Amino acid sequence: MSGGVDSSVSAFLLKKDGYDVSGVFMRLANSKKSFNAEKEARGVAKKLGVPFVIFDLSKEFKKIVIDYFIDSYGLGITPNPCVLCNKEIKFGLLLRKAMSLGADYLATGHYVIKQRRGSGYKLFKSKDSKKDQSYFLWRLNQKQLSKVLFPVGGLIKERVREIARKNDFLKKVGKESEDICFIEKDIVGFLKDNLKMKEGDIINEKNEKIGRHSGLFIYTIGQRKNIRVSSSKPYYVRKIDIKKNILFVTSDEKDLYAKKIKAKKMNWLSKNTKFPIKVLAKTRYGHEGARAVVDGNMIEFVKAQRAITPGQSIVFYKDQELLGGGIISEIK
Repeated sequence: MSGGVDSSVSAFLLKKDGYDVSGVFMRLANSKKSFNAEKEARGVAKKLGVPFVIFDLSKEFKKIVIDYFIDSYGLGITPNPCVLCNKEIKFGLLLRKAMSLGADYLATGHYVIKQRRGSGYKLFKSKDSKKDQSYFLWRLNQKQLSKVLFPVGGLIKERVREIARKNDFLKKVGKESEDICFIEKDIVGFLKDNLKMKEGDIINEKNEKIGRHSGLFIYTIGQRKNIRVSSSKPYYVRKIDIKKNILFVTSDEKDLYAKKIKAKKMNWLSKNTKFPIKVLAKTRYGHEGARAVVDGNMIEFVKAQRAITPGQSIVFYKDQELLGGGIISEIK
């Protein structure tokens, strides 16, 4: 239980269905935001009449997720900490701790649908397409899937909020959880506090030096803002060279498109996946998805895609089914 609407309603629905429910809160940071969330989650558990347990995972979270986030930007890539947190913390460390206390399942407020198919489990997009969170769960395996429940996955958000209102939860829970829960202020400010700023050259598509950047870690592929160049035309980030400390930009958006990429740490929810396989691939959470063919760790799109970013997850679907994914490592 995070203190948010989704996990609160999940606990309510499970208890209503006859489950023996305990509320578990992950203490991930010693911050005002974390303290308030803990207080809200405890209040909902009290109202539901269920036991409330706190697991202090702040040290593990710092080492596994926060350090990874900072180190990735230091290497010039754009990470997705939520994907790693789901695999290693929520459905890794937390799941193991819950099992050690005798739990049969770990339930969360994720908007995703799990179904038993044959001898295994499959994940499908949520009924609420705007809230679907399957993108963040591509690194899960069958052992983890056998032990997790997603009570609100088959509901739309408004229905979840309606249940919360009818049961007086909205007075006890705050705003919805943010994607990057450990950042108190903006990402750039957080990175400036944790990485050393180093100026370097800005080079355009004609290999001309046209300006100076204040630090590569504040940029990502396709970015238009904060490029300190005086010009009548907009420039976009095309490439980040961390070794040479150079920011490569382009005024031609065509330079931002690519058809072939390479991915690492590939994971498929079904171990019977045969290659090559046709998929709908999402290169970031907000991407609508594009047709592609995956062969091993190589992905080729039918049509070139804009601003594919190393470090981000590329996630594969067949219709509504989540097939798997990988971490973008190279633009071919």
